[in-house]
Amino acid sequence: MFNEVYDVIVVGAGHAGSEAAAAAANMGSKTLLVTMNLQTIGQMSCNPAMGGIAKGQIVREIDALGGYSGIVTDKTAIQFKMLNKSKGPAMWSPRAQSDRMRFAEEWRLMLERTPNLDFYQEMVAGLIIENEQIKGIRTSLGIEIRSKTVVLTNGTFLNGLIHIGTKQLGGGRAGEKAATGITEDLIKHGFEAGRMKTGTPPRVDGRSLDYSKMTEQPGDEIPEKFSYSDQTKPLAIQKSCHMTYTSELVHDLLRSGFDRSPMFNGQIQSTGPRYCPSIEDKINRFADKDRHQLFVEPEGWDTVEVYVNGFSTSLPEDIQFKALRSVEGFENVKFFRPGYAIEYDYFPPTQLQHTLETKLIQGLYFAGQINGTTGYEEAASQGLMAGINASLKVQEKGPFILKRNEAYIGVLVDDLITKGTEEPYRMFTSRAEYRTLLRQDNADIRLTPRSYELGLASEDRMNRMEEKQKASNAFIEFFKESSVKPEDINPILAELGSSPMKQSDKMFKVFSRPKVTLEHMKQLNEVTAYITQNNLDTEVLEQTEIQVKYSGYIAKEKNNADKLNRLEDIRIPNNFDYSKLKSLSFEAREKLNKIKPTTLSQASRISGVSPSDISVMLVYMGR
Repeated sequence: MFNEVYDVIVVGAGHAGSEAAAAAANMGSKTLLVTMNLQTIGQMSCNPAMGGIAKGQIVREIDALGGYSGIVTDKTAIQFKMLNKSKGPAMWSPRAQSDRMRFAEEWRLMLERTPNLDFYQEMVAGLIIENEQIKGIRTSLGIEIRSKTVVLTNGTFLNGLIHIGTKQLGGGRAGEKAATGITEDLIKHGFEAGRMKTGTPPRVDGRSLDYSKMTEQPGDEIPEKFSYSDQTKPLAIQKSCHMTYTSELVHDLLRSGFDRSPMFNGQIQSTGPRYCPSIEDKINRFADKDRHQLFVEPEGWDTVEVYVNGFSTSLPEDIQFKALRSVEGFENVKFFRPGYAIEYDYFPPTQLQHTLETKLIQGLYFAGQINGTTGYEEAASQGLMAGINASLKVQEKGPFILKRNEAYIGVLVDDLITKGTEEPYRMFTSRAEYRTLLRQDNADIRLTPRSYELGLASEDRMNRMEEKQKASNAFIEFFKESSVKPEDINPILAELGSSPMKQSDKMFKVFSRPKVTLEHMKQLNEVTAYITQNNLDTEVLEQTEIQVKYSGYIAKEKNNADKLNRLEDIRIPNNFDYSKLKSLSFEAREKLNKIKPTTLSQASRISGVSPSDISVMLVYMGR
C-alpha cells in the first residue's frame, strides 16, 4: 500500500484537512488523508453551527470554489438564519445550526465518494525532510509514507493539554489523545513555534432544561441555504434555539472558583480568543455587567444533547455545575460533560507564503489552527487553499492566490502571513476594506470562474453562475431603460415619506432612492410582469436590488481596489537586500527581512512599515 509516492498527504481530518483532501483529490492528485481517528472526520469540536458574521461569507466562498463545507452544512442543517439583515448587504451573514453527528457522517461519506483519495488511521509522529524539501511522513508505528507535498492541519492536537480547574489532561480534544513529534521535528528545522488556548462550554441534557423560562430563537421564516449548487435545498422544517441569561448569583458562584481557575492561577500561560472569551473572563473583564446572554443550541434533530453557547469555561467541574444550576431554565440541569480549556502548539504564520507553503521547507503546507486561527470556517478555507496549491505544485502549475478585493479568504491569508497573529485569529467584516465587493450574495460570481479554471467547479456550476449574472444584468438594464409616471409611483413614495415626482423618470433613479425596495417596485405592474415573464428567482432578485441600491458605493470601492492593486504589480525580487536602502527605518528593514513580502502592496500592509518606507521602495523599484 505504501510503496507508491503520493502527490499530496493531508495530516488531520478536521475542517481544514477535509477540505484540503477533497480539493487535492478533485484536482486529480493522488491524495492520502491520515488521521488519528477515522470516526471523527469533519468533527465539530466546539459549537454545532457553521457561518456567522463574516464566517458565513467564507463558507459561501468555499462553496463557490468547489469546496464541500456549504453542501455538507445544507444537508445537515437544523436551522438557518441570515444575520445583520437590519444593516447593509455587505454585513449580511448566513449562519446555520447543524446536526453534529450527521455533519461528521456527511463529510465522511462525501470524502469516501471522492476519487483519488485514500485514508489511513494512525498518528503522524514526524516528517521526512531532505535538503529542505518535504519527502513524506513518519507514523507512530514507524511506517514511512512518501509524498511530493504534505499539508499539516493538526488543529488543537499538537502537544494538546486540556485544563479543567487544577486538573490537566494530555489530549487534543475531549476523549482523544494529543499528537506529539511534529512540533519537535519542525523546530529542529528552524521553525518558530508558540502556544495558544481555546475553550468550550459544558454539554448538557436537554431533557433536564425548562425551555418555558427561556426566549425562543426560531430560524428565518423563509430560510436560504449556503451552497450555490442544486445538490441542496433550503430547510422545510427547522428546530429552534433558545436564549437565557446569567445573573449576579451565577457570577458570584463562578467567582468562588477563581482561586482554582487555570486562567487566573498562572496554570494557563498562552493567549485565548479575544472575541470568544470564557465566562470567567467575561465576568472578570466586564465586572459592571450584571448578566450575559447564553444561547441554548440543540446538537441535532434526534439527540437530547445541548450546547450552552456563551458559557465556555475551564473552571472546576463542581463550580461549573453549581453556577449553571442557578441560570434560569437550568435549575435541574444534568451534565453530559463539563467545559474545558485546551492549550496547543501553533506556528506564527509569517513563516508562510501566500500559497500557505512554508518558506523553510518546500512542499510543506500549513492550514487551520496550526496557523493561529480559530473557527471551523477559517480553518476550512485555509485547507481548501492549501489543498489547491499543493496539487498545483505537483502539477508544476502557477500558484492560486486570492487578493484582498477578491475574497474574505484573500483577506484572511494576507492578514496571517503579512501581519501574523499573537492571539487566535477570527474573521470579521471589519477586517475587509472591500467588504461592499465581498458580499455573501455574489461569492459565486466572484469565484466560480476561478474555480472552473482550476477544474473544481463543474461546467453546470459555471453555467448556473453565468445565467444568474446575465439575468441580473438584464433586469438592471430594464430599470435603466424603463420609465415610470408620477401618478403610478407617487402613492408609494408618499407612504415612504419620500418627495413626490413631478415628471416621468427612469425606474433606476426611483429605485435608487433611500427606503425604496424591490418590494415597493413590485407594486408597479411592469416590474411584476418582467419578473414573471423571465421567471426570476430569489438569488437574481437579491443580486439586482443590491447592484441598483449600492451601485455608487460598489463603483467607488472597485476604483479604490484598482488603485491599490497597481502596487501588486510591482514585484520585490527574491532575497532582496533591504539593508542597502539606507532611507528605510530600522523597524521597516527588520520586518521586511523577516516577512519577505513578494509585492509592494504586501509590504505596505506590514505593521511597522510606514508610507514613507513604501515611497523609498517605490523609487528604488522604479529605477
